[in-house]
Amino acid sequence: MLRKVVLSRLCPLLGRPAVSAASGSRREVASGVPPSGSTSPRALNIFDRELKRKQKNWAARQPEPMKFDYLKEEVGSRIADRVYDIARDFPLALDIGCGRGYIAQHLNKETVGKIFQTDIAEHALKNSVETDIPTVNILADEEFLPFQENTFDLVVSSLSLHWVNDLPRALEQIHYVLKPDGVFVGAMFGGDTLYELRCSLQLAETEREGGFSPHISPFTAVNDLGHLLGRAGFNTLTVADVEVTVTLKCCFCPISREL
Repeated sequence: MLRKVVLSRLCPLLGRPAVSAASGSRREVASGVPPSGSTSPRALNIFDRELKRKQKNWAARQPEPMKFDYLKEEVGSRIADRVYDIARDFPLALDIGCGRGYIAQHLNKETVGKIFQTDIAEHALKNSVETDIPTVNILADEEFLPFQENTFDLVVSSLSLHWVNDLPRALEQIHYVLKPDGVFVGAMFGGDTLYELRCSLQLAETEREGGFSPHISPFTAVNDLGHLLGRAGFNTLTVADVEVTVTLKCCFCPISREL
């Protein structure tokens, strides 16, 4: 059984596992989200998934979300490039945590016959980018995929899996829904993401408060991702550590105050 995976302070992923291939019209929406408060029984609940859903919905409702999606657009295009590097086509694909469709817009129907896009945020699905690939949008949690075994030829995921509470379970489900010769390609933030910001906040808070609290989400170390993929059942792995630098310009307006 062949199950490939590519993971890349950005960690991209590649692998192979299943939803019924029955035809569906574009923009069809089904629900696979577990009841509010549902979690994996073995998960340490680091992230409030309901709050994360609200945050993603808020972002999707902004007037011009594309102005702030440059990183997601970049990573989505890189994942699509990885898909094109594989010398085969994929009749049925799944995008986990698709957002506004950052991967599908860079793919074509000659390579992917049909794609199922899943996300926990309904407004992200409603505002997804148009593509020429037949698309079915499904409201579903990354940890609770509503698909059968051996359904998909391709599973992709971009900048979503680092916010799940039970990453091993999520990877196991991806392996479960992939066909035996399927491919998994994804990307998530790795352990050294925002290292400079993390250090700056710790130093500043230690100096002022005598201790510090975590202000940056914890991220999985790149070396650990390979082990997790192996435990999930993938046996042909590529794990890459790719550094993406984003430069931000900040403007401060001095305020004078008379006492």
